Amino acid sequence: MVRSLWSAATGMIAQQTNLDTIANNLANVNSTGYKTEVAEFKSLLYQTMQTETTTANGANKPISAQVGLGVRNSSITTVFKQGSLLASESDTAFAIEGKGLFAVRAEDGTTKYTRNGDLRFSLGQGNTLVLSTSGGLPVLSSTGQPVSINTNQYVANKITVDANGNLCYPDANNNPQPIGVKIGLFQFNNPSGLYKTSDTLYVPTAASGAAMNEATSPNLDKSIIRQGYLEGSGVQVVDEMVNMIVAQRAYEMNSKAITTSDQMMELANNLKR
Repeated sequence: MVRSLWSAATGMIAQQTNLDTIANNLANVNSTGYKTEVAEFKSLLYQTMQTETTTANGANKPISAQVGLGVRNSSITTVFKQGSLLASESDTAFAIEGKGLFAVRAEDGTTKYTRNGDLRFSLGQGNTLVLSTSGGLPVLSSTGQPVSINTNQYVANKITVDANGNLCYPDANNNPQPIGVKIGLFQFNNPSGLYKTSDTLYVPTAASGAAMNEATSPNLDKSIIRQGYLEGSGVQVVDEMVNMIVAQRAYEMNSKAITTSDQMMELANNLKR
């Protein structure tokens, strides 16, 4: 009886984690560049009640008798699928088509990565404008330096970005020409292994592998930057609502198992009266 109580309790805890993950997905349905997270589970240790040879008459049995001891959350996996492209009126809105991520310089000097292309120009040191996130973190170029332009040479609202990430400025004939600055795009062997922080930012780990610069890594499929678009959230509301119903039903069934076990223990205790 106690085994059933514990197994059902682990099921309720696991489904609570599942529901927390679903709720976080729904909360970020409008977050630019957000990737859906999926809770995954694994069974706990099994307890052997009888071995393959323990029959009443000592004959060999083809299988043993084992009882599982519950479930636990094994991982919460980020699904890096391409989000839909949403048109934006901002000149500094950029969506990535492909596996690449933008690199940004965090406050502590480390490099973090994101798919959020809702960028803007902010004032930098001297007469420069720095391309940065909405949180003020500078976006890095393909050479690992902040993307910046000199205000004495260029007007920010005339800057365009081509599909390869090159910043362009119109020449005398009003034809955009690269100015020698390229927005950096980086890939990972296992993007699901990235460590998630706030504001849809990711940090590399041993599981994700080191960042690979698309500009210097010849074997990568190059990503495309779309100016005037933002990558929408990867959350599918209908799927998440269905997953929420399934999680709720599983939670109710585990709760029912605990109630049933309690009733059976109560009945067993009353037998001596």
